[in-house]
Order: sequence, then C-alpha cells, then structure tokens
Amino acid sequence: MIEEKQVIQSLRKVLDPELMINIIDLGLVYDIRLGEGIIEVDYTLTYPGCPLAPEIERNIIKTLKEDLEVEKVRTFTVWSPPWNPVRMSEEARFAMGYPV
Repeated sequence: MIEEKQVIQSLRKVLDPELMINIIDLGLVYDIRLGEGIIEVDYTLTYPGCPLAPEIERNIIKTLKEDLEVEKVRTFTVWSPPWNPVRMSEEARFAMGYPV
C-alpha cells in the first residue's frame, strides 16, 4: 500500500513552471487521499486563471503514475482557503525573498 509520505516525496518533483519551486514547498497541495489503486490530490494555484494550470495538473498525474505505479490519479483544483505565501515552506519563502 502506498503511503502519504511517498506521494509527498513524488510531488516534490512537480514544479510550478513560473516559479521553479515544487508544489509541496509552495503549499499548493491541500489534501491527499489514498485508495486501492488510486490517488486523489486536492491542490490550488498561486492565483486563479493561472495559464499554466493544465501543465501543473498533467505533471501531477504523470509523476504520480510513473513514480508510484498507480493506475488512476485524480486531481481537484480547490480555491478555499485561498493560497497565500504563508503556506510556503521556509525554503520556498527564502527562495522567493519573503521573510523567513
């Protein structure tokens, strides 16, 4: 059975194409649900209307399927609560010039 920490580690490979920081450290992943042969990921974007949303979604699905050898990955874009820089890891805040 796949564990959540494996999913998180895999999702660290998925970068926001504009910021070049992974979606875990950016705080974009809100929830992960694991089932028999399926992974579901709730995630958000740094702002609504992000033109790179389809690319991020494709990369989430592709990375999880390849790394964890699951048949099905479902992604759900959520907007509540809205993303803000407080959700970022200390490393991501530092990389983007926010106070740590």
